Formats: sequence, structure tokens, C-alpha cells
Amino acid sequence: MQPVTKFLFNLSINVPLPEGVGVLFPFTEAATQQACTAFYEKYYGDGGKRQCIIGINPGRFGGGITGIPFTDPIRLQNVCGIPNSWAMKQELSSVFIYDMIAAFGGPEKFYSRFYITSVSPLGFVKNDKNLNYYDDKNLEQAITPFAISCLNEQLSWGYDRDTAFCFGEGKNFAFLQKLNGKHHFFKQIIPLPHPRFIMQYKLKQKQDYINQYLQKFGNV
Repeated sequence: MQPVTKFLFNLSINVPLPEGVGVLFPFTEAATQQACTAFYEKYYGDGGKRQCIIGINPGRFGGGITGIPFTDPIRLQNVCGIPNSWAMKQELSSVFIYDMIAAFGGPEKFYSRFYITSVSPLGFVKNDKNLNYYDDKNLEQAITPFAISCLNEQLSWGYDRDTAFCFGEGKNFAFLQKLNGKHHFFKQIIPLPHPRFIMQYKLKQKQDYINQYLQKFGNV
């Protein structure tokens, strides 16, 4: 078993969460375990050193189903070549990420250099909607020790500690910078516009944002 799948399948948040907040935990599902195992064996079996890209927390239509960050069932099957039986519904962030990955040179090339994770590798919902950890200050405070523990464990696999990238230039970046100042995970964290923001508000400029991503990746 890959370190990442062992990590994912054994995740748990052992703290009380604010009232009405639920956790997305797909890893007890056999289909999710199979998809994650196939994905991480395919792209991470070499054990190579990679740079981390850190998102917010998984959503209901991407990582909250497949267990793989920013990878919805459509991209998992049609781009990564991993068949699955989930409903073929798209997640906007996944659409952008895989268009960017195509521009980078494809999933094999991209995932040989990068490892995508999130501040919280488990997602949250409230009133049947996605909830970002920072949109509820009590939730943010509650999951902070979990976030620190998760980053430390993932970095113990030998990933690059010089430079990391962050999806989100606002609250997610500010939270990561604050944690990094205390725990020294990385020498620098470079923020990237969040895929969801691009797809929801800047769709006409999508190619410009893809180019911005590639430029920032190329400058490191």
C-alpha cells in the first residue's frame, strides 16, 4: 500500500465540530478505496520527490467522492484511465485543473512533479452544501491540530520542503502562511488563484489563468 493511501484510509478528525457541520469521508467505500489505490499506484509508485499544492478541503462532487483531490469521476475515467461507476457529474474545479494538467503535458508529467492535497484532506458540509473550513471560525479552530498533523505526515514521505503552492490567494493562503510561520513546513508558499474562483467568475480568462499557473510552476 502506498503511504498516501494508508494515510487517506486511516484519516479521522477526533474533535467536536460546530453544530450542523458534517464530514465528507468517502474512504470507507470500496469504490473509493479502489480508485485511490489505482490512482496513486499509477502516478506515485516511483516514490519520487514532489512539490505540494495545497487546497482548502474536498468538495462533494470531486475529492469528496473519488478521494482524489480535484478529480471528479469524469476526469478520473476519461483522463486518468481509471474506470468507475459513479454518476458522471463534473466538478468545476476539476475541469480547470485537468485543462491545466493537459497544458502542462498530461497527468503522467504533472503528477511526477506535484502532489495535490488540502489543508483538510477531509471535506465539510452544512445544510447539504460544501463548507470551506475557514468560513466557520469555530471549525477552523477545531481542525487546526488535524491540519498540522496531516501536513507533517505527508511531508514525512520526502516531498519538497523548499517551495509549495497554495490554491487560493486569500483566506486559504493566509491560514497556511500563519501555520507555516509557526511550524516551518516550507521555505516559501506561492499562492495561485483558486480553480473554483476562475471557473465561476473568470471563465473567459481561463486560458490566461492556465498560463499564469504554468509560469509560476516554471519559475521555481
